[in-house]
Amino acid sequence: MVYQNTLAFSKQMDEADPLHEFKSYFYIPQHEGKDCIYFTGNSLGLQPRITTQYVQQELDDWAKLGVEGHFQAKHPWMPYHEIFPQQLSKIVGCKEAEVVVMNQLTVNLHLLMVSFYRPTQHRYKIICEAKAFPSDQYAFETQARYHGFDPADAVVEIAPREGEHALRTEDIIQTIRKHGDSVAVVLLGGINYYTGQFFDLEAISKAAHAVGAYAGFDLAHAAGNVELHLHDWNIDFACWCSYKYLNSGPGGVAGVYIHEKHIANKELPRFAGWWGYKKDTRFKMEKGFDPIPTAEGWQLSNAPILSMAAHKAALDIFEEAGMEKLHTKRKQLAGYLHYLLAEINRRHAEKVIEVITPADENERGCQVSMLMLKRGKEIFDELVKQGVIADWREPNVIRVAPVPLYNTFEEVWRFAALVDKLIS
Repeated sequence: MVYQNTLAFSKQMDEADPLHEFKSYFYIPQHEGKDCIYFTGNSLGLQPRITTQYVQQELDDWAKLGVEGHFQAKHPWMPYHEIFPQQLSKIVGCKEAEVVVMNQLTVNLHLLMVSFYRPTQHRYKIICEAKAFPSDQYAFETQARYHGFDPADAVVEIAPREGEHALRTEDIIQTIRKHGDSVAVVLLGGINYYTGQFFDLEAISKAAHAVGAYAGFDLAHAAGNVELHLHDWNIDFACWCSYKYLNSGPGGVAGVYIHEKHIANKELPRFAGWWGYKKDTRFKMEKGFDPIPTAEGWQLSNAPILSMAAHKAALDIFEEAGMEKLHTKRKQLAGYLHYLLAEINRRHAEKVIEVITPADENERGCQVSMLMLKRGKEIFDELVKQGVIADWREPNVIRVAPVPLYNTFEEVWRFAALVDKLIS
């Protein structure tokens, strides 16, 4: 696409956008009586207007029915979690039996590591990216310690080359090969939260399997953002939150994917709860865990209905919009921002912004991370005063994420124009 640095062009793009009306589906935070430019869907997605209706339905059924709501509610609570696989399988690219909604992200990460991080004295290493999100780092560290290993030895971090910000796929694969049969699991973020880099999950999974290791991913910044094909890429397991790009509310219920080659394996270690027990005999309350032969078999407790209702509201919007349209617009929005930031640099005597997110549309999602080379925090603070909700990360990075459901090309243009003005 040939972009233009004009307000008229951005408005023309919005007029032609088949998803333009979806912004009205969300509540937009206000600043001085006007809509903010909300570019932090990578931290917390906005609230769909229909969320209140969905949650209120469950509150009403709880008030009228009490415990009988498990069976007599408009959407019975007992099988409530079963409504999600059909929609989520399209978003993350898997079979319906491979996905389940439960718990929160880091809880699910630990539960999956119980099954897939099974170290021996020889095969015990966890390979991850340097500067993984802290929760992931803490999970890896404590899992290694739990099994009696020193995290300094067991956790292998891959860092970008000197002077670079993104990881090269060949360096990831070379590190996996270097550690070979000492690797128990390769476990990266699908998208690095700091740089916004989208890793080549298929290539990484293939390299992990070549040395006899499992391949898993934290998709917190990928689910609902980039195109995923978890089953076809032969990924063993993954987990994600729902409160970022999936717009399901702060601390919302999370998701888990487990490849079909594992889901019916009763010998695979796991921490069990009664909601993962086979449904037809669950209420016999017998000893001896007999898991559901799908991803549901990793469930522990009954469904958090109010959180799930908010999740359902958000996923219904995704289904109406269509993933193909969302991916097309996402690439265009991010591409437009990359173009405008390059225009800012071109107009200045020296480079003022270094975009550390890959320019290749196949190596990034919505997020664009801007390394500010002059007055970064001052500019960020002024953006906030001007009604831009973005995100600051030390030492000098502004993260912005124009998302296709509720952001516009005009907002991207106005943001870039404001940054240009503040720098000048």
